[in-house]
Amino acid sequence: MTDLRNLRNLRIERVDATEPLLEDWRHVHNVIVPPAAMDLDEVRERAGRNHLEVAYLGEVSGDGIDDVLVGCTTVRPPTDDTATATVIARVLPGHRRQGLGEQLYVRALAQARELGARRIETVVLAANTEGLRFAERHGFVEFDRYTLPGESALWIDLRLA
Repeated sequence: MTDLRNLRNLRIERVDATEPLLEDWRHVHNVIVPPAAMDLDEVRERAGRNHLEVAYLGEVSGDGIDDVLVGCTTVRPPTDDTATATVIARVLPGHRRQGLGEQLYVRALAQARELGARRIETVVLAANTEGLRFAERHGFVEFDRYTLPGESALWIDLRLA
């Protein structure tokens, strides 16, 4: 069940050249997909060609409201004749099952469509069974499994049916 209080307190920021935003996106990415861990320069390069965002949840503390990093998104714009965009939503394990992934996914999907995407894909680390179930529940169907050269991690490409 979605906790609507959390959705009201969700703040999403576009990742730009600001180092704290780059570092927060990198942190979420590296926690969720450790086989593809990136350094700050790799994230900076990715932010130059993709639409990256980080999500914070305002939580009440003794000092007021603190923003807690909860997730990030990646939208790879359509680049070929098929107008295929890739949409990835990541939520840190301690913040899952609260409706945050849904909020991030819907936002990223809308961004991809605004960029002219006619086909939507995603990629999930096979070991991330929660992420795979999330994608399948949202209508994505597997079309490829692979490992990258010199690596052992299995990746799954899915397409929105």
